[in-house]
Amino acid sequence: MAAAGPKITPAAVGGLARLLIGGGIAVYGATNSLFNVEGGHRAIVFNRLLGIKDEVYSEGTHLMVPWFERPTIYDVRARPSLIQSQSGSRDLQMVNIGLRVLTRPNPEKLPEIYRSLGQDYAERVLPSIIQETLKSVVAQYNAAQLI
Repeated sequence: MAAAGPKITPAAVGGLARLLIGGGIAVYGATNSLFNVEGGHRAIVFNRLLGIKDEVYSEGTHLMVPWFERPTIYDVRARPSLIQSQSGSRDLQMVNIGLRVLTRPNPEKLPEIYRSLGQDYAERVLPSIIQETLKSVVAQYNAAQLI
């Protein structure tokens, strides 16, 4: 005689499937609803319905709505930029000069920076500003004064 095991009904299989799917969605939502902002960084959040939020998130763990919101993390520590330039001095001699500049974004202005310039703002803006400023300052001096 064969031993009779527990009978699995289609209703039990359906209930188990619903439980597994619901549990999977709950785990996915819980793991993707948190984001961390490390020290020296700030975050802004893009919402698919509202666009870029005006709030800037400081260090710590923050909540977001999965799929509807996506954080963008910015490094707000001072970073060096080294620019090499060849420019003319007051006596029209060409001078090779290097300039090291420490830059960092203003954390309160990060939503505006992201809207107008994007995440790679430093590569877009800094070289041209530094280059023009360097050339205008070098043009005020003779080559002998720069040595």
